[in-house]
Amino acid sequence: MSELIKWFEKRRETKALQTIQRHLALTTGIVEDLEKAVDASIKGDEKEMLGCIQRVASSEREADALRRKVMDDVSKGELSPVDREDLMHLVKRVDMVADWSRESTRVLNALPMKQVPKQIQKEFMKMVRSVKGCAISLQKCVNKMMTKPEEALQAADAVEREEEKVDDIHENARKLLGKEELPKAGIAILVSQLFEAMEMIADACEDACDQVRIIMIRK
Repeated sequence: MSELIKWFEKRRETKALQTIQRHLALTTGIVEDLEKAVDASIKGDEKEMLGCIQRVASSEREADALRRKVMDDVSKGELSPVDREDLMHLVKRVDMVADWSRESTRVLNALPMKQVPKQIQKEFMKMVRSVKGCAISLQKCVNKMMTKPEEALQAADAVEREEEKVDDIHENARKLLGKEELPKAGIAILVSQLFEAMEMIADACEDACDQVRIIMIRK
């Protein structure tokens, strides 16, 4: 077992670990708000969409602050340089989930959803729900690493399976985008950018769970 896992087991109540768990929960909430924003946009509820986007923006700034706090707390601790670096890499990868969620809302806010074909709208919802599944699985994975390390690798596999679902949805969406007639080239670009940004959220989840694997197997 890695020294970092032993450190988790001995210090589960430390501020650094509490901050990591807060950061994880906040990041999952950001993805959930992204899902609500996409749903509201498709339903034509602009007020609800803008409210969700505002929450994502605010939470993403808070997540950045928590990431910096974790970095500061870990830098002052007794962890070895390698373990410190592993933990910092994990937090940065989780933070990318929040960053790409924020980017997704920026694209969503610019996209005139009423001009997007219904079939593509359905693919948006499929993808954002699957992306939310990735984020929830990632939160479970990192929490397992800190509380039940023997279950962490199986939890990492669950994140990877969710990410593969997102890849499949994105592949189908590309084919659909090639068939559907969109009124303007700009709308086609924004549709493609939104799919890409949401896929990057899932990729960031996978990157973070890969870092969990590195931490778990390091001797």
